[in-house]
Amino acid sequence: MSMLEALQKAVDLAGGQSEFARRLGGTVKQQHVHYWLNVMGMISHKYVIAAETAVDGRVSRHELRPDLYPLERVA
Repeated sequence: MSMLEALQKAVDLAGGQSEFARRLGGTVKQQHVHYWLNVMGMISHKYVIAAETAVDGRVSRHELRPDLYPLERVA
């Protein structure tokens, strides 16, 4: 799954862009989510953990930003 697909899945699970933004809290607005989806193609690094929490872990930080949160190797 690409970062964009993971973000779209999180938005869908939250019930849409406005609800996803609300769940992220702070100063995040629907317009931010739209920008991430349609321009950046990924969520801002500042909100990855909040996004994972917003959808109860149904989309992981690794799925959202594997460049920042690679899978950990088990020894």
